[in-house]
Amino acid sequence: MKKKELEIFLQRVPDFEKPKPGLEQYITPAEVASDIVFNAAQLGDIDGKVVVDLGCGTGAFSFASYLLGAKKVIGVDIDEKAVEKAKNFAKENRFKIDFFVKDVRDVDFKCDTIVMNPPFGAQKSNIRGDRIFIEKAFQIADVIYSLHLSKTIPFVQKMISSLEGDIVFSKEYVFRMKKTLEFHEKKMKNFDVTLLRIITKK
Repeated sequence: MKKKELEIFLQRVPDFEKPKPGLEQYITPAEVASDIVFNAAQLGDIDGKVVVDLGCGTGAFSFASYLLGAKKVIGVDIDEKAVEKAKNFAKENRFKIDFFVKDVRDVDFKCDTIVMNPPFGAQKSNIRGDRIFIEKAFQIADVIYSLHLSKTIPFVQKMISSLEGDIVFSKEYVFRMKKTLEFHEKKMKNFDVTLLRIITKK
């Protein structure tokens, strides 16, 4: 599948009906999700691999990984309604993907690759959200693809270094996000984000 075809497909992934501010819920833009997973596939981290989508939401990374040849795909999210949407979309498309309603801290299965867009920690109720996701990813995966606000990268780099991981690739993106939560002041806002490819085992 070509990257553009993947992007077009991911545009069909359902969005959140009522995003929860505390969980920082928003769907990863199709053009970003497709580029991330396509590049991961080019680097040999998707095809034939066990891939986990931590904080999967409605499943964009999960579906992209499945379409690009992952041996097994698992999506995990704490929000039951989001997981239900992901399951229904997978069923409609006859995708064999396992989705679980689970707190990321309770995930106990191993995998080859994690692709995730963790909470940015922008809300006070979720101030360490990104750290929780990274720490869990280090416990269960060999390779991690993780998105973060660009301005927080120095902090994230220090955390990864303390966990003895190596950042071997990074790429910057711009998220164009529509107003989905009551506290959003603008109808559309751009966020500078950075993808990190992290090796957890030497």
